[in-house]
Amino acid sequence: MNNFSFYKDGKAFYCLLFLVFFLSFPPVSASSIERRSPSFFQQHQVQGTITDGTSPLPGVTIAIKSKPQSSTISDFTGQYSLLVSPADTLVVSFMGFKTALVPVNGRTTVNVKLGFDTTTLQEVRVNAGYYSTKQSERTGSISSITSKDIEIQPVTNVLAAMQGRMAGVSITQTTGIPGGNFEIKIRGQNSLRAEGNAPLYIIDGVPYASDPIGSAQISTLFPYATGALNGINPDQIQSIEVLKDADATSIYGSRGANGVVLITTKKGKSGKTKFTMSASSGAGKVTQFVKMMDTNQYLSMRRRAFANDGISDYPESAYDINGTWDQNRSTNWQKKLLGGTSLYTDMQASVSGGSDNTNFYLSGNYHSESTVFPGDFLYKKGGGQFNMNHQSEDQKFKIQFSAGYTLQDNDQPSFDLTTEARTIAPNAPELYNPDGTLNWANSTWQNPLRNLPAKFESKTHDFLANTVLSYEVLPGLLLKSSMGYTNLRHSETRLNPSTIYDPAFHLGSSSSSLILGSTNRNSWIIEPQLNWERAIGNHKLGLLLGGTFQQQSTAQLVESGTGFSSNSLIYNLAAASRIKILTDNAILYKYQAFFGRLNYNWKERYIVNLTARRDGSSRFGPGNQFATFGAIGAGWLFSKESFLNEFSWLSFGKLRGSYGTTGSDQIGDYQFLDTYATSGVLYGGKSGLVPSRLYNPNFAWETNRKLELALETGFLQDRIFFTAAWYRNRSSNQLVGIPMPGTTGFSSLQSNLEATVQNAGWEFTLRTVNLSKGPFEWTSSLNLSFSRNKLLRFPGLEGSTYSEKYRLNAPLNITLLYEYTGIDPTTGLYQFRDINNDGKISFPDDKQIVADLNPQYYGGLQNQLSYKGWSLDFLFQFVKQKNVNYPVGATGEMYNQPEVTQHAWQQPGDLGPYQIQTAGYNFDALTAGSLYSESTASISDASFIRLKNISLWYDLPLKQTKCRLMIQGQNLLTFTGYKNGDPEFTSFGSLPPLRVITAGVQFTF
Repeated sequence: MNNFSFYKDGKAFYCLLFLVFFLSFPPVSASSIERRSPSFFQQHQVQGTITDGTSPLPGVTIAIKSKPQSSTISDFTGQYSLLVSPADTLVVSFMGFKTALVPVNGRTTVNVKLGFDTTTLQEVRVNAGYYSTKQSERTGSISSITSKDIEIQPVTNVLAAMQGRMAGVSITQTTGIPGGNFEIKIRGQNSLRAEGNAPLYIIDGVPYASDPIGSAQISTLFPYATGALNGINPDQIQSIEVLKDADATSIYGSRGANGVVLITTKKGKSGKTKFTMSASSGAGKVTQFVKMMDTNQYLSMRRRAFANDGISDYPESAYDINGTWDQNRSTNWQKKLLGGTSLYTDMQASVSGGSDNTNFYLSGNYHSESTVFPGDFLYKKGGGQFNMNHQSEDQKFKIQFSAGYTLQDNDQPSFDLTTEARTIAPNAPELYNPDGTLNWANSTWQNPLRNLPAKFESKTHDFLANTVLSYEVLPGLLLKSSMGYTNLRHSETRLNPSTIYDPAFHLGSSSSSLILGSTNRNSWIIEPQLNWERAIGNHKLGLLLGGTFQQQSTAQLVESGTGFSSNSLIYNLAAASRIKILTDNAILYKYQAFFGRLNYNWKERYIVNLTARRDGSSRFGPGNQFATFGAIGAGWLFSKESFLNEFSWLSFGKLRGSYGTTGSDQIGDYQFLDTYATSGVLYGGKSGLVPSRLYNPNFAWETNRKLELALETGFLQDRIFFTAAWYRNRSSNQLVGIPMPGTTGFSSLQSNLEATVQNAGWEFTLRTVNLSKGPFEWTSSLNLSFSRNKLLRFPGLEGSTYSEKYRLNAPLNITLLYEYTGIDPTTGLYQFRDINNDGKISFPDDKQIVADLNPQYYGGLQNQLSYKGWSLDFLFQFVKQKNVNYPVGATGEMYNQPEVTQHAWQQPGDLGPYQIQTAGYNFDALTAGSLYSESTASISDASFIRLKNISLWYDLPLKQTKCRLMIQGQNLLTFTGYKNGDPEFTSFGSLPPLRVITAGVQFTF
């Protein structure tokens, strides 16, 4: 994927490389021409502004022709001044723009507009991990976004910043609760194990473990255990590159099977010290609610349900309809419990600058975010980043140092109120009594606010540092070493005080409980490298050799305590009368590798790239600890062929392809060993041991074979740039649990299964300059991905425990369903197809219909418009998919239902669309309702188009200080035919994403 916009006037390219380069360069004093160079003319000062036709350009070099020692650099407002003679000619040069020769002609003011240079833009180097390559000469598939795309989004998770902006990268938000996770899949799902599909994250050359750091027993408000990626601060990121094909990922070997995400933090630039400060605040609301019944509709359903069951005297427990609760009361519980406003606050400050040999960047940030739930809950995040670069006077020795620290403090309820908000009867009682206490309505209901004191609290300290030393031993021969260290400390708590129970139960602090969890993760990595490059005529050769030595240690402890003498002591585990160790793990992971790359380039037209890696991992047994992975990539820049010279409309053309292997050791540690665990049962006062895993010396690597072919073309000086790529990845030797007979005492044996998973698809990107004339500019970017996942091979699938989870030649992300055929007009019951014709609907024989829950296609459309000081950027994200509906089941019982279910069968001849209602006494209706929730009727089109992001800003026309006013929005509009709330989710019942609007100001001086 080509992620650089090559077009006239270069606005996007300037933003890409120099958004953080608003440096106030003081005019560099020219050498004293008056003293050193006699002139035939009287010298004078010339000044002016350098622009691209729309915006000022900082960092532009302005020199005098034939006098290169007399030069200056434009400041962040694009202004410059220089001592010249009337007959001099200015040479104005800037990367990405054509060099301009401008005669002074005796003028004192010379303003210059630089024009776009396509060839220069194609020379931009792209980060490929261990090496960089020219954009025009890369043979691998690399997608990228920059700080320009990230800074306009009010997000706190790095994956949120990537949504909808990269072809082949599918990202789904799992919850709208602050500190929640996102799910990412790069070109589909490669592993049968859900936890085996995470990509490799590299921050400034240091691997960053994305494994969960929390416990599912504690972080019960999230669909999944607390993840680590919130520790990456988007505000500190300069660029994100995603490596996808074999050519790009094979050099990472066993860690690159699921793609590689390269994150580069912001760096300083030489020049005058620059200060940047920004502050913003805003609000968030739930994007979309399920349309539930109001009181009249609900009570009508309940009365009809009892009538259908032949019951005229309502039971004592039917408080909603027997007169116990006010039947004129109507509450929208979604708005009551989920309709709050989440308040956002962001503050950032940075300082950067330096000389030609040494530069630095120092920044700090703070973010706070409340929730939409009732109560005072707050998510806080703060941190700092420091980068320093230095080189010797002869530019042979270089050192780069970066360090970042992030602290997260999350205080939330321990339960997501979404499901309860959708099921409570609309005429349920008030939440509070007149005296402000919780209203339990004489024990006729469970007050939904009872769980607010049951808090989830977590703190995460995240530190990452990296140092890179390099020395140019000989011209073209570079010796380099990268050393990194990470430290993560995470603690979390879940409280269950006795106050969450109905006071009528008279439960005291002896019923209170506490669960504590902590995770400590440390890792270090050392990567020595040798890089050699040589050009001989039309031939260019590059060689890279290196090694990796990494170690990671993880300690996790989860404890619980119950029975406290007082709730005031609930945070003190020692005060509990019963203490239990739930998890106590200490894990050591060791990894080493040797890698290499050979690159050959002839005439900058024909390119071959070879990569290889020999990996060793402690996660495998003797004889299987090492494996070799490699790839070949090739590219042909056909636009440089002489027979195409007459086609001036074709500015760029390249064919590229790659094939190779990557691997995966994402199976956890010690899985091949014969292990034991404590039983938790005392015998003779001592806790015993029980076997927990069988030894398997044949435990080996997963292998992913990747193939790709791609075409990249630019037209009309790259005003139109199009990329099309086809890929096919096949992952084999799957690491899974092989089912074992119950007589062995083990449910499964961790082993390699001869199963093969294939991901194939097409990716398209299109960038256009729609208008670039005068002060107005409009560009568009489209990415579109079609991906097909299927299980190609699985020996013995029919007889395995996976037989009701997977199907050959079907995707992995499927659900097996009963086939819904309609409503019996006589009985009013849901009907289903009897597949095996045995006269009954049963599992598993009749639950055989496959529903594919993978997106059919997805992508994003971005537009950027600018006029003088105004800029507007907006992104539409779109997904074509199916998803599960609201779990309706049998309607008529004492919980609310979607409004559409009021159209139920009432008498013989009716066709529904919903079956006869029951208050819980019609067994056949209950059974049919349960089957309905697992049938084809439970799946519907959940496609959507979402205005994912919009940003509007205005740069005030100030002279010495740059002031930017900005408004940003996230998830503002959603267009969908899905009737069950927001269509973006992985687990039904989670809080939907929030609609966020913020406003702020940024100063640069």
